[in-house]
Amino acid sequence: MSIDWSHFTPLASLAGGVLIGTAAAMFALLNGRIAGISGVLGGLFGASRGDIAWRAAFVLGLVGAPWIHSLFAALPTVRIDTGYGALILAGLLVGVGTRYAAGCTSGHGVCGLARLSPRSLVATAAFVGAGFATVFVVRHLLGA
Repeated sequence: MSIDWSHFTPLASLAGGVLIGTAAAMFALLNGRIAGISGVLGGLFGASRGDIAWRAAFVLGLVGAPWIHSLFAALPTVRIDTGYGALILAGLLVGVGTRYAAGCTSGHGVCGLARLSPRSLVATAAFVGAGFATVFVVRHLLGA
């Protein structure tokens, strides 16, 4: 195993983590809500009238942030090494897993662990374990 030093960015990663943690903490403290993307997005489609504005603003911020960033710096090049079938299957599996776990990695991994939620600890361990197993099977057993 070797480290790809040209893509090793500890300071940028730390800054991103601090921003995500600060935003999640502010969202919980100021709004009393968990910043789980699947819950915010899922609730947008079945939200009561008072919940639509903040949910839409949250999603627009997620989508608009890369655009705003691109005004000041080049966005990284996206390279996807698989076909559309695998991407669609992966998206469906993530969606099913999110429903079974009653939340996504942002809700459980960032907000739930910060609240010391045992359910979030189990869900996050399952997410990470499934990721490890998937990479091992695809790269080492299937040779893809």
